[in-house]
Amino acid sequence: MYFFLSNLSFLDFCYVTSTTPKMLSDFFQKPKSISFLGCTMQYFFFSSLGLTECCLLAAMAYDRYAAICNPLLYNATMSPTLCAQMMVGAYITGLFGSLIQLCALLQLNFCGPNVINHFFCDLPQLLVLSCSETFFLKVMKFVIAVIFGMISVFVIMISYGYIVATILKISSVEGRSKAFNTCTSHLIAVICFFGSGLFVYMHPSTDNSLGHDKMASVFYTVVIPMLNPLIYSLRNKEIKDALKRCKKRAFS
Repeated sequence: MYFFLSNLSFLDFCYVTSTTPKMLSDFFQKPKSISFLGCTMQYFFFSSLGLTECCLLAAMAYDRYAAICNPLLYNATMSPTLCAQMMVGAYITGLFGSLIQLCALLQLNFCGPNVINHFFCDLPQLLVLSCSETFFLKVMKFVIAVIFGMISVFVIMISYGYIVATILKISSVEGRSKAFNTCTSHLIAVICFFGSGLFVYMHPSTDNSLGHDKMASVFYTVVIPMLNPLIYSLRNKEIKDALKRCKKRAFS
């Protein structure tokens, strides 16, 4: 579990780094500008990290399924080799999915005025600016959202279906509470990330919808990565014990 959490922290750090520094620097610049190469590279890294996180959250759901439904076989099931393979697979899949979109994006023409109605270079906003036919790329965006978003959500739902069924069979209240606490933090992160992400990428992009897209984008690009350490750490027994010790020292 901690192996996946460390990778999630790394992804969140890179995820925020791909957009936030440029956004903050734009607050102090007039006019705000970015080169076409810089814009496409920003989208490429942002997209690949986001798609990788989709796969990682699905892998973490399977990890919790193995821990709760087959605790005696957990070490054998989630071996270090399998965990590493799942993580490498997530990175490669996310990179490949983003590379396909980047290649299609580079085929578009932008006639101007090239003013992005957003705080970073995201695909829906770039499609609105293009004077080329964007139907193929819009379909690709939807298909990739289905593959990485809906399939990941489906895997997570199946895993949690088995988890809930197993938890309901636990006779002791303490055992049920411990099992639920193991899953709560991950479930909160999943709902926040996929809820806002699928909202942006699975509905048609229009000039009227860009304002709502910006609000949702702030949520899954800045707010969620910032909250993930709190969501996971405050549900962790070791962190809770450490906070209690600090509290006792502060008030003793």
